[in-house]
Amino acid sequence: MKIVETYSHLNGLEFLLVHKKSLWKEIQTVIKEVDANKCKTKISKEKTMKGRLLYSPIEMNKNFKNQLKLKSWEESRVSYWVTKDEKLIRKTLTLSPDEQKKEIESDGLTPIFSYNQTDYIKTRIAIEVQFGKYSFVAYDLFVKHLAFYIGDKIDVGIEILPMKSLQSQMSSGVAYYEGELYNVIRQGRGIPAVPLIIIGIEP
Repeated sequence: MKIVETYSHLNGLEFLLVHKKSLWKEIQTVIKEVDANKCKTKISKEKTMKGRLLYSPIEMNKNFKNQLKLKSWEESRVSYWVTKDEKLIRKTLTLSPDEQKKEIESDGLTPIFSYNQTDYIKTRIAIEVQFGKYSFVAYDLFVKHLAFYIGDKIDVGIEILPMKSLQSQMSSGVAYYEGELYNVIRQGRGIPAVPLIIIGIEP
């Protein structure tokens, strides 16, 4: 695979180039090492593409996982407690999970355990490789990366997406770089409030 486009939100790429240049090179290498030909294994059953050989999201994810694991990228979770009271959520948002639970219980409410998980994290940089539906990307950008950033677990979130040229050779409904770039830009310059790098790839 190769990188075709990158978008730097709130200086995400600039941060890497200044503070973690070797990590940015590593990410480029990982993408280059994913063999696109080995991922074209899905026979379409969709009415409009029946019998056509497509790129398989499962195979692409597997290939990315193998390459990232080789370079010690690991899954990570951020745990927290929620409740039904909006003021209490605002009050406990920045506390540790233990303090959140205690605070909610002391107000006589029931704490509900929750967590956000990111697929790959290394030295405070998170990567999501997304070949799923449109809604998954919005969740990554506006919930996952943001939660890890607010929780002081990462400095930058990275989203790897297919370009439209690749997405058109996949099942329908898969998110693509150009569409998600539009979705981020139309929110305004400071939203989401987390430094990001959005990467568009193709074979």
